Amino acid sequence: MTLSASTAGAAGLREIPGEAGWPLIGQSLDYLFRLDTAIHERYRRFGEVSWGQAFGTRAIALLGPDANQFVLQNRGDVFASSAWEHFLANFFHRGLMLLDFDEHRMHRRLMQGAFQREALAGYLGLMNPRIEAGIAAWQPGTKFSVYDHLKALTLDIGSEAFIGRLPGPEAARLTRAFLDTVRAPTDLIRFPLPGTRWRKGVVGRRVLEEFFRRELPAKRASGASDLFARLCEARTEDGQSFSDEDIINHIIFVLMAAHDTSTITLTNMIYRLAKNPQWQERLREESRALGKPVLDLDDQHKLTGMTWVMKEALRICAPVPGLPRRAVRDCEYKGFLIPAGHMVQISVWFTHTNPEYWSDPLRFDPERFSEARAEDKAHPFLWIPFGGGAHKCIGLHFGEMEVKAILHQLLLRYRWSVPEDYEMRQDFTSLPIPKDRLPVTLERLH
Repeated sequence: MTLSASTAGAAGLREIPGEAGWPLIGQSLDYLFRLDTAIHERYRRFGEVSWGQAFGTRAIALLGPDANQFVLQNRGDVFASSAWEHFLANFFHRGLMLLDFDEHRMHRRLMQGAFQREALAGYLGLMNPRIEAGIAAWQPGTKFSVYDHLKALTLDIGSEAFIGRLPGPEAARLTRAFLDTVRAPTDLIRFPLPGTRWRKGVVGRRVLEEFFRRELPAKRASGASDLFARLCEARTEDGQSFSDEDIINHIIFVLMAAHDTSTITLTNMIYRLAKNPQWQERLREESRALGKPVLDLDDQHKLTGMTWVMKEALRICAPVPGLPRRAVRDCEYKGFLIPAGHMVQISVWFTHTNPEYWSDPLRFDPERFSEARAEDKAHPFLWIPFGGGAHKCIGLHFGEMEVKAILHQLLLRYRWSVPEDYEMRQDFTSLPIPKDRLPVTLERLH
């Protein structure tokens, strides 16, 4: 079956191959339960351009680094990132990632100051004591659930750095609200029926809005250095500022994005270091050589091995596996017409795990990012865990700093392992997380 290219101006362009999948649900189950293999099967069947149907919409998949560059560079503002609204609008509406063109540029310019060097140093000063207290309370054992402990820790860190304090008695309620809000967009039932993930997400969003709206007046007057306060104070050169609704939307989105992506990245790093103890020891010696119990902002650039391991973990398991856009007008890609109004999907997961672009792509091999090999430099859009172009993740330096600050302290305090035959399986029903929450044997170093 093909997607017709029968519009004026489409003469000579090829029809896009593809198929709808099952009635009503399309290929949703493939993407929910076996995304890692389904996207490669699609490529083998249809090539780098094809269409499919999932989660209530039809989308054109553009696969590979050339496609990533075409979509993410977005010359002439052809593609709108507001395509995310189909999945996220009920839960993360008007977050930075959902805005486009002039409005996106204005909001990003306002937010940029909250992620510059001075601000990052302030966040690191807030998070280091929280990391130290959090991991000191971890109890060694043989069934230590890495993912659950990291998720609690990164939410606490995000609360400290972004809100300026821990939520206190409301912590459990807010954590539940975040979990429900993040899981909701991939629900097959896209209506708030009782008992559905969708309904839980709608309720979770309401809880978060109420919390931040209640906190906003005091935060505006606080003069604090956390992200929430910085968003309240942000001004452009011509005096533009954020409305209350803008601030609430941005702080909810950033707090979700920061703690979820960092948790996934750290979980995958810890898994790979458990499976490859020689790398764990190499990174531990690297951290010990700094002679510091906690990282300063400049220290992270000295941890070369940790940088390679982080990049490799992000390659093998990108926290955001795919990026949707919507064509705002007809355009052409490699002889195919992409009609205006159609959703387009690029697959980070496919690009990062394709043997056409990487040597032995499923093997953990951090040195592929060394200067001597530099596999990621073969194409400017080959390694894209943070996206690219105008919508490249604004918090990528914060994320790198948080991941390294946590892992540095973990390496100095603990050693961890998994059985030799253990393999971590991913759950793709929201963002990719380990199905079993990654149980490890954790031992305290003396």
